[in-house]
Amino acid sequence: MTADRPARAAGPGEATRIDEPVRLLVGGTEVARYVLDPALDARHGPRPYLHPVRTLAGTVVTDALPADHVWHLGASLAVQDVNGTNLWGGRTYVRGVGYTWRDDHGRIAHVRWSERAADRLAHRLEWRDPHGAVLLTEHRQVTAVALTGAVALTSEGPRGGDPSGDGPRGGDPSGDGPRGGVSAWRLEVDYTLSAPARQDVRLGSPATNGRPGGAGYGGFFWRAVSAAPASVFSATATGEEAVNGSAESWVALCGTGPDGGAYTLIFTGLGDGDRWFTRTAMYPGVGVAFAFDEPVTVAAGTDRRGRHAVVVADGTLNRAQAAALANTAR
Repeated sequence: MTADRPARAAGPGEATRIDEPVRLLVGGTEVARYVLDPALDARHGPRPYLHPVRTLAGTVVTDALPADHVWHLGASLAVQDVNGTNLWGGRTYVRGVGYTWRDDHGRIAHVRWSERAADRLAHRLEWRDPHGAVLLTEHRQVTAVALTGAVALTSEGPRGGDPSGDGPRGGDPSGDGPRGGVSAWRLEVDYTLSAPARQDVRLGSPATNGRPGGAGYGGFFWRAVSAAPASVFSATATGEEAVNGSAESWVALCGTGPDGGAYTLIFTGLGDGDRWFTRTAMYPGVGVAFAFDEPVTVAAGTDRRGRHAVVVADGTLNRAQAAALANTAR
């Protein structure tokens, strides 16, 4: 099957081909590439995505097209059930049947730029069904924000090597300089999804379509990469099962990049009714799930707005340090 490529409108002054990744920089350092129009099989849910995303030290913290879930594309927005169209990729969960391959895959397509800068990108998109009809329109802004001396790493590290522990004195959020300063930056993703004037748009997930086990994924999703088992924790919980489905103010994932470098990702930005979707056993990933337990509807002629922030830090941070960095995104 080949990817369908509906016509696109190029914005004024568009400087690169639509299929070339666009770089995001922090202080002259490339921290991410934004792939606008991947040439993918329709079954993989073609959509704009960020990959590779890197720490300031250069450690890669995203995965794309992994063998276990080929349709996982770095950091992206995607929902498996949008009025019956699969924009996530892979098989569709059908109530009473299970996961099934269906010809129901659409695409999320870049339409035009509205802003381009080294640290900020903004553009218009269309969420389309398999026939090219527009389900939702979107305006999205992606921003890379420098963080300097946001929190200090203690010399001893977390107690007992457990990143979810508080560590000695819980870290000093006023720390700065080369001795103990965290190397970190923040990715911000802001978007407005708009329903057509005369059509409600229902957003669902495998869970809302009958799958048990907390599989309410679909929304803003970050497929991480880790050469060693990853760990996940929040302000009050530790581990995949405890964090998955929660509504904590932030969630942290600690992993090891392909180069052996340790990293920590701190996620914030749940909207009303959103829940965290987390995985570490099968693969490392964190998402903001729009329809974790129940489907949600974007009523005709209305908007759904979201703002998610991810702090990308070098090193394995503890709970207090992650909390301090999460506070920088508010």
